[in-house]
Amino acid sequence: MDASPLDDRVAHIQREWARERPDLDPSPQGVIGRLHRLALALTQELTEVYDRFGLSEAEFDLLASLRRTGAPYALRASDLAAHTMVTSGGLTKRVDRLIERGLVERAPSDADARQRLVHLTPEGMTLIDDAFAAHMINEHRLVDQLDPADRAALEPILARWLRLFETP
Repeated sequence: MDASPLDDRVAHIQREWARERPDLDPSPQGVIGRLHRLALALTQELTEVYDRFGLSEAEFDLLASLRRTGAPYALRASDLAAHTMVTSGGLTKRVDRLIERGLVERAPSDADARQRLVHLTPEGMTLIDDAFAAHMINEHRLVDQLDPADRAALEPILARWLRLFETP
């Protein structure tokens, strides 16, 4: 007989807590615990692709943010920090590493010479285009493990829940 879809490590942990602390309701672990374990597993699957291109998750995110802006593929550091949800100090270190690799450069803004923009270089453009194509193949592979009806149901549920955390 096949195991129940809810007979997994999280269910085992919930049963242990129910036994040890019957005064507490461990039911949120059914959702949170599974999402957390899934997020860790998915991150591992995603970062393996970034690794193939010599990129960390943060570097991929930074290059992808620049690429998505469209020509001239440049952003002010403050805008780039907002796109990547990184502090300005953390962003500076990432940008510096990518400059050393020839993937981005800093240049004065045409609109305001006091401002510096971070630009994708041609090498950076090629790398992020190749890495993003591989990333999309990987994400399709991961999502295709779900039944189409489950995918269709899951996306709006996750979007509504995420909005609760992202809306000020």
